[in-house]
Amino acid sequence: MSTYVYGIARNSPPPLTGDVSGVGDPPRPVRTVERGALVALVSDAPEDLKPKRRDLLAHQSVLAVAGAAGVVLPMRFGGIAPDDDAVASVLAEREEHYLERLNSLDGRVEYNVKATHDEEAVLHQVLAENPELRTLSEANRKAGGGSQAQKLRLGELVVAAVQQCEARDAALIGQVLTGVAEDTSPGPESSGWLANMSFLVAREHKDEFISAVRALQSDNPRLVLQLNGPLPPYSFVE
Repeated sequence: MSTYVYGIARNSPPPLTGDVSGVGDPPRPVRTVERGALVALVSDAPEDLKPKRRDLLAHQSVLAVAGAAGVVLPMRFGGIAPDDDAVASVLAEREEHYLERLNSLDGRVEYNVKATHDEEAVLHQVLAENPELRTLSEANRKAGGGSQAQKLRLGELVVAAVQQCEARDAALIGQVLTGVAEDTSPGPESSGWLANMSFLVAREHKDEFISAVRALQSDNPRLVLQLNGPLPPYSFVE
């Protein structure tokens, strides 16, 4: 049977104590595959595994339990090896690399920050900052909305101004939060966010990081920030 892999840890202290359930229906019991100084957290892989909510939460729960005992290199959901022997072979081949990554991530967690704009607030800001936009907007208003060409011109200028504001704010978020994090990793690009970044934060500084996010939101009311964490450091594991 194939082996599902949750993460990799040092074999001392033991990353798991007691019974832990993983993915599958019914949930597969989690066990360890040991080789040298490392262990992999694994279970039997369910047939036709899909990213259902229950299994996504089970994957994260295993990593949370193991992470409470010490640093864990988290695997992303869906990692499957042919069998336990294949997992042990990889641990042996890459032991030095995995130990180096464990050392570098020890005592650290990941926070993900996603940002959008409050549309009304950012529109007020770009109008306040741009005299040409204010003039065109007022002229169109007095003309009962303006001609189609005038409306199109105003719309194009507003879109360009908002895009410039998005770029500035994305840079601002990175600049401010990088100062209270040890490392950063850009998330997948998406048209839904002006910024999507992950930050590696020392556990003892997580309150400082959260405070920095809250201050950034308070000082820039046009921003809508979504903070997720603490998480296993997915974005900082090769």
